[in-house]
Amino acid sequence: MRSILRDRRFSIVWTLLRIWLGWQWLEAGLHKFTDPKWVQTGEALKGFWAKAVGALPNTTSAIKYGWYEAFIRSLLNGGHYTWFAKLVVAGEILTGIALILGAATVFSLFISAFMNLNFMLAGSASTNPVLYTVAILLLVAGSSAYYYGIDRLVLNYWQRNKEKLGEPAAAHK
Repeated sequence: MRSILRDRRFSIVWTLLRIWLGWQWLEAGLHKFTDPKWVQTGEALKGFWAKAVGALPNTTSAIKYGWYEAFIRSLLNGGHYTWFAKLVVAGEILTGIALILGAATVFSLFISAFMNLNFMLAGSASTNPVLYTVAILLLVAGSSAYYYGIDRLVLNYWQRNKEKLGEPAAAHK
């Protein structure tokens, strides 16, 4: 299965999937970027966290892990939603751009999966399981996921110019 996923002939499929995933993140981040409740007050994230931990009237915690509920509750009670909401917006936008361009792809896929995992741990299903699965699939696809992207161009340039860039030449015997 791994050899099929990493087969260069499938690179166009992985590229299209990577761009689609990036677009999902970019679109979500831009939507939040235009909402003052995300970028100015953090009230949107406060509401999400309050609902997740069951702090709103007539709600129970959607979080199934005590350690994660305690973590989110401490962020909520500490007022950390004011700065954390901005971090969510920036993370979504930057992850989206990076995935669309195929730049820092492995790191961006890891961040993508990590963000989806956190949304799911907080009890939000929505599209998160699909986005999480796509990110993991693309991570397994390895370099085939960024064969058509900036990463490949940078790696090829680096390979061709190792000595010029300061990497010592291989020792001769």
